[in-house]
Amino acid sequence: MHFINTIFVFIFLFFSVQISNGQAAKKPVAKSATSKTQLTVKAKPKDSLTIPKIAATRIKITTDSGVIVIRLYDETPLHRDNFIKLVNNHFYDSLLFHRVIAGFMIQGGDPESKNAVPDQPLGKGDVGYTLPAEFDSTLFHKKGALAAARTNNAQKASSGCQFYLVQGKKITEQELSAIETQRGLYFSPIKRKVYAELGGTPMLDMNYTVFGEVETGMEVIDRIAVAQKNELNRPYTDIRMKMELVK
Repeated sequence: MHFINTIFVFIFLFFSVQISNGQAAKKPVAKSATSKTQLTVKAKPKDSLTIPKIAATRIKITTDSGVIVIRLYDETPLHRDNFIKLVNNHFYDSLLFHRVIAGFMIQGGDPESKNAVPDQPLGKGDVGYTLPAEFDSTLFHKKGALAAARTNNAQKASSGCQFYLVQGKKITEQELSAIETQRGLYFSPIKRKVYAELGGTPMLDMNYTVFGEVETGMEVIDRIAVAQKNELNRPYTDIRMKMELVK
């Protein structure tokens, strides 16, 4: 569950010793007009430094509350390719985030939400097919995780279109240990650190397919999650979405 770190660059200057042939023993450097060899190193401007970017498909979700950019996982190809297909077909455009629960998740993708009237119950609309579960223990429900919604079916097959984005909450060591016992899961030290410091919904791990994560726009999830809603967790004010592939 789903970050850009600031990169500080330190440049260490190494001075070479002049040798008999007049060549520096280290990397080439600029020389002054004086008889002695002087070394000068110019720092690269900050804007010339780039943060390595993971090669993957990214989806931009524009909502009434802001923009979210999601990276899809290659480890879950069925879910990835299905999501890309629906985005390219503009399936999600004008659909609602029809179910929001603070401290848990925001859910959308019900095709019936596009023209839904106020207070209309939502969540049962679909595309007529499901996707086999693609569980991977390295992909988990940290805050910002993108996962597939599903019905209560024995195969844990995913909805063909409905999804949710995890907001979650910070989880204590004791809570994680209790979930391990109840669910038969194992939370590695890295997962424990993420759940404790970032938060998420670990009780859903290996139960719903996680197939992506938020790279930017986490604050948008936080805004949507606390929207005023009715007893069915549908926001009183419609929160619509539009999706497109990031080029």
